[in-house]
Amino acid sequence: MMENNRLAVELPGLKLKNPVIPSSGCCWYGQEIAKNYNLNLLGSLVIKSTTLHARAGNPKPRTCNTTAGWLNANGLNNTGVDDVVATKLPWLGKHYPNLPVIGSAAGFSEEEYVEVVKRMSASPYVSAIELNVSCPNVKHGGLAMGTDPEVVERLTKECVAVSKVPLYVKLTPNITNIVPIAQAAERGGASGLTMINTLTGLAINLRTRKPMLSNVTGGLSGHAIKPIALRMIHQVRSVSHIPIIGVGGVESAEDVLEMMMAGANAVEVGSASFHDPLAIPKIIANLPAVMDYYGVKKLTDLWEVRF
Repeated sequence: MMENNRLAVELPGLKLKNPVIPSSGCCWYGQEIAKNYNLNLLGSLVIKSTTLHARAGNPKPRTCNTTAGWLNANGLNNTGVDDVVATKLPWLGKHYPNLPVIGSAAGFSEEEYVEVVKRMSASPYVSAIELNVSCPNVKHGGLAMGTDPEVVERLTKECVAVSKVPLYVKLTPNITNIVPIAQAAERGGASGLTMINTLTGLAINLRTRKPMLSNVTGGLSGHAIKPIALRMIHQVRSVSHIPIIGVGGVESAEDVLEMMMAGANAVEVGSASFHDPLAIPKIIANLPAVMDYYGVKKLTDLWEVRF
């Protein structure tokens, strides 16, 4: 069997040569990681979460390493949707015309989300949009919206109505039960789900007796959150049939298989690239051998795994 057929997956709006995708916030708009490797190796990429207007983000320090993973509180710093549509997306389209690009929309009101989705989805260089209703690093919007099923359903429905491409809703793990939120997004017409985002955490500097981050708390990412992501993906898969893009602590080809066995149809890789800028192409390159070791003929076979 040809390797490309073994690794290929297809989701609404996304025909992927492999299921591995850099997650939002970890590759900016593609230009930085393109210095490290050929982006054509990727299944897709998710651009930085983009708001209606440009944002400087939270004051520094915004990130710190902990014993369990990375904490970040970037605060949705981005160049604004008009600049993204005018310059960032065309750059990707010019240099990587065959790479499916996933936009990421954020906002501080339902109206802002809708406007960002409307403008971003009109770009010919966007294949799908990830609706980020789960950012824990801003004072309002984001996470607050993503914890209320009624709001998630209404917001998803409003954004689907104006979007020209399939919409994936990114779910927060900072909630007692993620299933009602996933079901609300599905009722709202989401084509798929992305799960999970970071978990809210805190790190303290013992010398200064102050938090390590200026925002006090931040989003915890890294290998420590993988078991939580797997559990939540499994829970949602048991009640939902729409595609899931799994994210949270993926650092190896083995992790990709675990995510897909739990119920994911594709995966995103985030903080692994902070430790190793070549982490993602290494994961992709290792997939065939790891699949052989565990007797997996093609990745889509794992979509049928249930337990």
